[in-house]
Amino acid sequence: MRFLLVGGLNTLVGYGLFALFTWTGLSYPLAIALATVLGVAFNFQSTGRLVFGGAPLGRLGRFVGAYVVTYLLNVAAVAGLLALGLNVYLANAAVIVPLAIVTYFLQRTFVFLPP
Repeated sequence: MRFLLVGGLNTLVGYGLFALFTWTGLSYPLAIALATVLGVAFNFQSTGRLVFGGAPLGRLGRFVGAYVVTYLLNVAAVAGLLALGLNVYLANAAVIVPLAIVTYFLQRTFVFLPP
């Protein structure tokens, strides 16, 4: 439940940045990349501390790695939805929930639980 609440906040921030960058004319891969990069520090602290009980800096590399995977899946999914005729805002919004599930499992499995 905490992941959903914190993830909701993180999603609002990330999608807001994406929409802003897209609106200013950036391509969707670059807009997604910038929103992801800017959100990583905030997300690492909020998710680590509030969901998994700690955010040791030694796990930041794994956290970034999980977000690289998420970024690649995000861009691929948006590209597929654009090919089906969705606009970029709806396409990115449509992948939020599936990516949240993937992100949770990546973080739980590879980032915040002991190896």
